[in-house]
Formats: sequence, C-alpha cells, structure tokens
Amino acid sequence: MSILITGAAGFIGSNFVLQWLTHSQEPVVILDKLTYAGNPANLQSVWKDPRFTFVQGDIGDSQLVAQILNDHTPLAVVNFAAESHVDRSITGPAAFIESNVVGTFHLLEAVRAYWGGLEAERAAAFRFLHVSTDEVYGSLGPCDPAFTEETPFQPNSPYSASKASSDHLVRAYHHTYGLPVLTTNCSNNYGPFHFPEKLIPLVLLNALKGKPLPIYGDGSNVRDWLFVRDHCSAIERVLEAGKPGETYNIGGCNEKTNLQVVETLCAILDERSPRPDGRSYREQITFVKDRPGHDRRYAIDASKIERELGWKPAETFESGIRKTVVWYLENQEWVAGVTSGAYREWVEKQYGSQA
Repeated sequence: MSILITGAAGFIGSNFVLQWLTHSQEPVVILDKLTYAGNPANLQSVWKDPRFTFVQGDIGDSQLVAQILNDHTPLAVVNFAAESHVDRSITGPAAFIESNVVGTFHLLEAVRAYWGGLEAERAAAFRFLHVSTDEVYGSLGPCDPAFTEETPFQPNSPYSASKASSDHLVRAYHHTYGLPVLTTNCSNNYGPFHFPEKLIPLVLLNALKGKPLPIYGDGSNVRDWLFVRDHCSAIERVLEAGKPGETYNIGGCNEKTNLQVVETLCAILDERSPRPDGRSYREQITFVKDRPGHDRRYAIDASKIERELGWKPAETFESGIRKTVVWYLENQEWVAGVTSGAYREWVEKQYGSQA
C-alpha cells in the first residue's frame, strides 16, 4: 500500500518522508516540481531506499498525476505542494495562484477520477490529506482567542488567500463528490531543512557570517511556533484516524514574538558557537522596514486534535529550537548547497544592505 506525497522535497514534506520511512514499510512516491525551495538533498539519505520513488513534475500536470496514481495505486495522497513565502507572494502573486489554486484543482480532479475507479473496499480506505496554514484565518489582536477550526477565513496576503482558496476547493470536493479529504492548518514550522529565506534559518546563517540579523518592524509580531517533526507526527495521526471532511488545527502551543525568537537563537549560538570576539550575537540584531500588511499575531487552538485524536506536541519551543540550531551547525554542507546565487539575489532584494 503506497502513499503519494506531493511537494516532498520541500521543508515540511521532506521531514515527513524521512519520518515516515523510519517506522513504515509502506512505499512512498514523491512528486515535486523542484522549484527554488524543493531540494533533492533533503532526501539524500533515502534516495536509494527501495521503498522510495521520486518523480519530478507539477501537481498541475493532470496527465502525469493520473499516470502516477494508476501505476502506484496509493491508498493516500498527502499534498504539501505549495508556494509558501508571504514576501514572495507580495512581489509575485501569480505563481501562488497558479500553484496553490490552479495546481490544487488539477490535483483534486486527477485524484477524484482515480478514487472513483477504485473497488469499494479500497475506495473506502482512501484518503486525500491537504496541508494548509493558520494564515488563512487572518490576524489576531493581543487578547483575541486563538484560531479554532470554526474561525472564519480572513486571509491578508496573496499567499494566505491562495491557501484559503485551496482549502475551499478541498472542502467542496468532499461535499460535492464525496472525496474522502482531510485538511490540516498548522502554525509556523521550524526545524531541519528549512529554506533560509524564513526567519529562523536566515538569522542563524547571518549570525554565523557576522552579518546583520534583520527583523521586520519592531519585532513584536507574534507567531505560534511548531517543531516540524511534531507537525509530521500530527499529520500521520490525522491520516490514520481523522474523520473525512474534517479540518484539524495543528499548533505548537508556543507563542513568541519575532524578537524573542531571535534573542533565543542568539543565546544558543553564544553558547554553542561563540563569536571570535567574545561578544553576543544580539549585537547583530537590526530592525528593518516592515513588510506590507504584516499580520500581528497568529495563535492556534489545537484542542480538537488532542481531544479527538490524542495528539499533542512533544517539543517545547526551548527544546525544539535547540535541536534546530544544533542541526544547522552540524550540517554546513547542506547549508552551503542551498545558499545559491538565486537565493542571495532574493535575500538582497528583500532586505537590501541589511541582509
């Protein structure tokens, strides 16, 4: 019984594949377009595993997806494939509509046709799990209750709007066609293999290079931080026991301001990899112009998944962030490979001389 995982050369998807193959004998088929954030090196340790099959391609290629489904006959599809960086969506929204909305539509159509042709027992066991984000819910005030699965969508960026659109499509395919779908909405992930345009890996790499540590605005934007391996375990649990048609919020129960996150990173680096001059990495913190429409606070109420499926995060922010720093310090070859010329051009465009 194989499983098809789309977007699995990216940050969360690759962690999911690696975690899945540590305890499951079921083969995995990977479909990834290998855009800037899709890195085959993330999957290097399992590349020759007989349970692992990689296909380079787009979820929007209906013919290719149909061929993969018919050749490998998976009992589940887990969809990680998405453009996922808010800053990139502001400067180039078209790619987000194409991948996250149109691509998800074509994927759903191919999966619906495949599922409709399965014999009854396999059709009943089949699942399509769509991985989404808490950003679809909008922004919270300082004292607002956390997002629940019933919170109305109020996306504020082209990225979050495209993900909200894909969530609605997935829901519609369940209610209209009966496709057995599951949706997860997660908070901010961090951990190994994170592409270094996001806050935590960007700060880590800049710190080690003696460069400024750029923080948007005044650093008071709040996010709920979720260690990526906790996220992967939650997805596995939803895939195993989630009720078709339901949405499950996945959070780390770790609300931190961006400034708190950066200061924690600096403290760990001061301990694990001190500056040659003996001074703190905190001296490299630099505040830069805020991005347009920057949401102030996200917070996830993950009580439903704990109550109904028995899942809760294993890592605190303190334990997870320490593991993350250690991973980056011990995997400098991966870091060197991912920080290509294209990545440098992007960072310079976003942060200018402060990056």
